[in-house]
Amino acid sequence: MPSLANELLLKVTVPLVLPPVVGGVALLAALGRTGFLGRPIYAATGWALPFTTWAVIVAETFVAMPFLVISVEGTLRAADPRYEEAATTLGASRFTAFRRVTLPLIAPGVAAGSVLAWARALGEFGATITFAGNFPGRTQTMPLAVYLALQNDPAAAIALSLVLLAVSIAVLAGLRDRWMTGVS
Repeated sequence: MPSLANELLLKVTVPLVLPPVVGGVALLAALGRTGFLGRPIYAATGWALPFTTWAVIVAETFVAMPFLVISVEGTLRAADPRYEEAATTLGASRFTAFRRVTLPLIAPGVAAGSVLAWARALGEFGATITFAGNFPGRTQTMPLAVYLALQNDPAAAIALSLVLLAVSIAVLAGLRDRWMTGVS
């Protein structure tokens, strides 16, 4: 029987294997004006999340969060619990032991996971266009701009693509030591 932590990890990582556009449809079904969570919010406030700047953030977080969760989970598994136990036996509260011992131990994994999640979110297309739309100046992201530019101005699409490629290479180069040496 899987543990609660493994079950939660499985549920949080579903967006890794889910096609992004299906994730966008799921977000619409849950948070849209007629969605099971969106309907009561809209009825109470008149505010709808889809096709707003906040929808971009939610869609990108949805597809990128597994990268952070997996990195932090791996780092937490690799952290030696004896350090935190020693701190508590010396009188530190569990919160203080976490803040002063565990958090500094896992900080590199949290940072690496955050950068990977950000890099994944930067390239998100499917869930974003489905849930947030493609309104220039409001919900348009770089990948959506590349898509539109490719239809009318291929040179601009190539320039935008090169910017995204440069950012991707910079992220990989910045994190190469993490993958070469393993989790600290």
